[in-house]
Amino acid sequence: MIVTQILGNTHSIEGAALIDGAHLERVVLPSAALVKRIQRLTTDHGTELGLRLPPGAPDLRDGDVLLVDNPEGGGRNAVVVQVEPTDVLVIAPTSIKDMAFVAHSLGNRHLQAQFFDADSEYGAQVMVVQYDHTVEQFLHHHGTPYQRQERVMPVPFRHSEHTH
Repeated sequence: MIVTQILGNTHSIEGAALIDGAHLERVVLPSAALVKRIQRLTTDHGTELGLRLPPGAPDLRDGDVLLVDNPEGGGRNAVVVQVEPTDVLVIAPTSIKDMAFVAHSLGNRHLQAQFFDADSEYGAQVMVVQYDHTVEQFLHHHGTPYQRQERVMPVPFRHSEHTH
C-alpha cells in the first residue's frame, strides 16, 4: 500500500477521533526521516508501507495518522508515526545579551535551532539545538546554562544549506 497524504494528527481532537477504537500500529522514525517525502516504512507489527507525499506536503510529525483501513471481516486498523527522541542541548541564557552572543556564535556554525517561550513544555525561554560535543564545550566554556536532554521535537532539524 502507498500512502500519499497525512490524514490527521493524534495530538488534535479530530486526529484522535480518526483512530478511536482502531488497532494501532506505529511507524517509529528518527527525526531525520521526517523530512523525506518518499520512503519505505515498516510498522511495529511488520506491515510494510510506501510513503509518497506530494511536493509541498508538510514534514511528518509525531502522531501523524498515515492510514486508517477496515479490512474485510476485521476491525479498523490505523498506522501512526512515532518519532524517536533526539539528543539535544536545551540552552537557557540568563540575559538577552547572552542569548544574542550564543545565537550569533552558533549561527556561524550553521546549526539549526528551535526557539521556545515560557509557556512551552520547557517552562522557560530556551533555544534548542541538536547535540554536538563542540557546542556543549562552547556553552560550558562561556558559562551559559544548558541541559542535555532526549526530546521528541515538534519540527525536525534540517541540514542547513549554505553558500557564500
